[in-house]
Amino acid sequence: MKEEIAIVLDYLKRGYPDDVRPFHQREPIAQALGKDHFTLLELVPRTGVQLAPYDEVYIGEGKREKIQYIKRAIPFSKLTQTAKTELPFIIKSLVEGNEKKFVDFFNYSNPISVRAHQLELLPSVGKKHAAKILEEREYKIFDDFDEIKKRVPFIPNPEKAVIDRILLEIEGHERHRLFVRV
Repeated sequence: MKEEIAIVLDYLKRGYPDDVRPFHQREPIAQALGKDHFTLLELVPRTGVQLAPYDEVYIGEGKREKIQYIKRAIPFSKLTQTAKTELPFIIKSLVEGNEKKFVDFFNYSNPISVRAHQLELLPSVGKKHAAKILEEREYKIFDDFDEIKKRVPFIPNPEKAVIDRILLEIEGHERHRLFVRV
């Protein structure tokens, strides 16, 4: 499962500030987030290409116009402060732009074990909320986040719960992965 598109979180024109190599030996670096699987990546742009946060770049198998190569996947701890600041906003826009995918999680999620369900892994969704979601989806699947809010009384914001869960998974705090692929 490879990423096809990445969104730039930060662009370091002269590479990392702590790089001890002379300036002429450094390469520019873009820290980016994969659009489909939320993979954190370090990208090297083509010569002469300037990037900025929120730029979408193709990183798939075909000809890449802006990216020379994918240097590596990186952990959350290696992100710059700018990248860490932009990350929640970019995740929010990705969730909003692909609402059906994340609503389908509420519609088709499964038990993890006899005692736990995937829905309970969402921040602020406990057993009672999960049970009510399961009951409501048996009646009719959800079309969007607003419908979840309307049909499941007192549920915390489902969109925010998904965004918060993605952030927790990216930060590496979660054993079970619902949205982020490594």
